[in-house]
Amino acid sequence: MPIAKSERLMNLALCLMNTKRPLSKRELRTSIEAYREAGSAGEQVSEDAFNRMFERDKDDLRELGLVIDVVENPLDGELGYLARRDVNRLPEIHLDAEEAAALSLAAGVWEQARLAGAASGALQKLRAAGSLAEDGGEGRTTLQPRVPARDAAFEPLLVAARDRRPVAFDYRKSGAAQAEPRTVEPWALEFWHGHWYLAGWDRDRSDVRVFRLSRIVGRVRSKGGQFSVPVPDHVDVRETVARFAGEGATEQARVRVRRRAAFPVRAKALTAAPAPDDAEWDELTIPYGHGLAADLVEFGPDVVVVEPAELRAEVIARLRAVAGGTDAGTSGISENEVGE
Repeated sequence: MPIAKSERLMNLALCLMNTKRPLSKRELRTSIEAYREAGSAGEQVSEDAFNRMFERDKDDLRELGLVIDVVENPLDGELGYLARRDVNRLPEIHLDAEEAAALSLAAGVWEQARLAGAASGALQKLRAAGSLAEDGGEGRTTLQPRVPARDAAFEPLLVAARDRRPVAFDYRKSGAAQAEPRTVEPWALEFWHGHWYLAGWDRDRSDVRVFRLSRIVGRVRSKGGQFSVPVPDHVDVRETVARFAGEGATEQARVRVRRRAAFPVRAKALTAAPAPDDAEWDELTIPYGHGLAADLVEFGPDVVVVEPAELRAEVIARLRAVAGGTDAGTSGISENEVGE
């Protein structure tokens, strides 16, 4: 059976790091099984296949951070290769309590993903080396934070953002009756208020957009080609989501909420009191910012906007759009692609 590339790279790295003198291509070829098997249709083909494979593997190891020295033999001019341990040795890792806790939390993101085993293995190696305490750091309690990654779109989007690969998916905006296709260049993912969000360049709208992963319908599909827009040095997904979800809003809205209903709206309340003319309702004052209308629409008849008038009109328009099977909102992130 063919030897996996990862195993071949590991064998080459071990050979280069465990030699006391530079090894020539010929010596490496006889020492590593995968190279001995390269090309079997004839000597010339075999030699060419080995040379191409070796050059690719050498470049891959250098991209991974391995420093490979090339030394010319003064007697015959043949090139030799080695990776000195003193140059390639990583410094000891020392983590304080806060760093250890952050690392454990980051590894917890992968609890529901395929990399859960790799993350757990990395923590075990740090513990074995004494860089991480068994409890993940001092001051830990039995109450440990968890960052779930249960959305099916999480892993393919994370990989696409890492590889700078465009994707396509169907997305249902808040208040919309049906999902619509999107083609996106994914930039970054961030967890905020119990949900994962994606920020990226929406090719269909030629603008930056933020999407909540739980509203992605169906499978995330990879697209060919490269990004058409440069990725910003810093993508603050949380700030964008917070701004359009009403966080830090300076305006206020007055709404009525049916008793024992719409608890997420109640959690935002600045003030709350029984409605003066109806025992079945409470009257709340809540922050008013972009996206609030779409938030309120999700609670249907359990929430009624008292003021301001523009918010009341927007909520009514969205409810009518949903009832009629049409879309609400016409432009920009004010479509509330980031709302709850």
